Amino acid sequence: MGVVLASAVWLFFLLGEAVPMADGMGCNWGTRSSHPLPADIVVRLLRDNNFDKVKLFEADAAALRALGRSGIEVMVGIPNELLAPLAGSVNAAEQWVMQNVSTYVSQYGVNITYVSHVAVGNEPFLKTYNGMFENTTFAALQNIQAALIKAGLSRQVRVTVPLNADVYQSGASGLPSSGDFRNDIHGLMVAIVGFLQDNGGTFTVNIYPFLSLYLDPHFPLDYAFFSPSANPIVDGPISYSNAFEASYDTLIWALERNGFGSMPVIVGEIGWPTDGDIHANVDYARRFNQGLVDRIRQRRGTPKRPAPPDIYLFGLLDEDQKSIQPGNFEPHWGLFYYDGSLKYQFVMDDGRPLVPARGVRYLERHWCVLSSTASVTDPNIADAVGYACEYADCTSLGYGSSCNGLDARGNVSYAFNQLFQVANQQKGACNFSDLSVVTETDPSQGSCKFNIMIDEGKHDRAVNTSGTGGGGALLRRWAAVAILLLWTISYVL
Repeated sequence: MGVVLASAVWLFFLLGEAVPMADGMGCNWGTRSSHPLPADIVVRLLRDNNFDKVKLFEADAAALRALGRSGIEVMVGIPNELLAPLAGSVNAAEQWVMQNVSTYVSQYGVNITYVSHVAVGNEPFLKTYNGMFENTTFAALQNIQAALIKAGLSRQVRVTVPLNADVYQSGASGLPSSGDFRNDIHGLMVAIVGFLQDNGGTFTVNIYPFLSLYLDPHFPLDYAFFSPSANPIVDGPISYSNAFEASYDTLIWALERNGFGSMPVIVGEIGWPTDGDIHANVDYARRFNQGLVDRIRQRRGTPKRPAPPDIYLFGLLDEDQKSIQPGNFEPHWGLFYYDGSLKYQFVMDDGRPLVPARGVRYLERHWCVLSSTASVTDPNIADAVGYACEYADCTSLGYGSSCNGLDARGNVSYAFNQLFQVANQQKGACNFSDLSVVTETDPSQGSCKFNIMIDEGKHDRAVNTSGTGGGGALLRRWAAVAILLLWTISYVL
C-alpha cells in the first residue's frame, strides 16, 4: 500500500491471448510472508475468483511461471533499490527487460500486452520520502521504455508509474474541481504524464479512504464508505458522498487542468484492512469492498468519468512480514488470510461469492502456549514475549484488534505460538525458559485465531528462543511488551 516501502516500476503482462485491458477485477499479490502460499495455489485462487488481472511487486520467478498461459493479465514491479541503477544506465534497463520480460515471452509463452513502471513504495513521490526518488523516477521510466523499444516489445508492453493520491491536491477550497498536481512536484508530474501519454501509457493511482480515517480522528466514518447517508461535499452541480469519488475526480481535474483530459486512469491499489486497528476489522472491510465491487457490477464510475476504471484490490493475502511502521494494520490487507482461507464473504463482480484456496497443506495441529505452571508476573515473560514478537507478527494483540480481548495469559500464549508457527513448529521454538508448552488443544478464543502455519516442507530454520534477540523488528518487540505490561498490571490489580 501507499505507505509501505515496496517500490516498483510496473509492467503489465497478459499471459495468454493478446487482448486489450480487461474490464474485470484485478488484485495485488504481495509475497512478504514468512510462509507464502505456493504460486500454483495462488494462481488457482485468482482464477477461481475470476480475477483477470494481478499486480506483482517484483518480478517473482515462481509467480510469473505459475501465471504463464493462465489468461491473467500481469503487472510486474521493479523494486526501489533498482531505480538508481536503472536511471543511470540504459544497459541496466535492457538487462532487466531481457531477464524479466523477454525471457517469459520466449520460454513460458507469456504474451505481454502492458507494462507499468517505476513506483517507489509503489509511490515514489510520497511526502514522507522527502524527495528521495524525484531525481531517479523519470529517468528510470525513460530507460525502461527505451529498453522495451529495443526488445521490440513497446507495442505490447507499456509503462506507468503507480502514484499515491498525495501527488495531487485540491487547494484551499478542498473541492475536486480545484484539483492540480502538488506544487513541489508539479513540473515533474507534467513531464511524466506527458511521457506516458506520448508512449500510450496509463496513469495509475492508489486511493485509500481507510488511511484518511486512520490519520484523521475527525474524518467522517460514513464518507469513507459508499454510504448514501454520508454528508456530501458539494462542488457546483456535483455532490460527492464518498471519499473515493472525490479523490478520483480531483485527479481527473488535475489531469484536465494540465492538458491530459483524455489520459486513461487505473486504480492500482484500493482496499480495507481487517485487523490491527479499531477501524480495521472484518465488518468494515466487507462493507467497503462490497460497496466498491457493487459499483463495478453496476458499471458506475464517477461524475467526471462515468465508466468505472480498472481496479486492483489491495491485497489478495495477508502478509506477516510487512513493516508495521505505517500501523499495525499493515499485515492485514488481504481479502484472504495468509493461507487463502476466507475472512468474510462478499459477491464478486461476476455475481459469485468468494471461494477459498484449494490444496493448502498445513503443519500438525500443535500450538505453543504459556505453561499452566508459569506466572504472568515471571520476570522473564517480558523478554520472551518481546523476542517472539520481534520475529513474528503480534499485531492482532493491539487495541481494537481481533485478539484484544485476551487476558494476560492469552497474550503471552498468542506471542509464543506466532513464533512457534513461523519456525515451522521446531521443538526449540517453544522453549521459553520453561515458560511454554506444546499443546494439541486449539487455544483460539472468539475472534482471536491461533494459527497453524502452512507446511512448506522446510523445517531447517534454526530459531533460538533462549535469548532475547538482536536488532530485528524492534517496533514489534516493544509494542508487544507494552501490551503485556498493561495486561500484567491489570492482572495483578
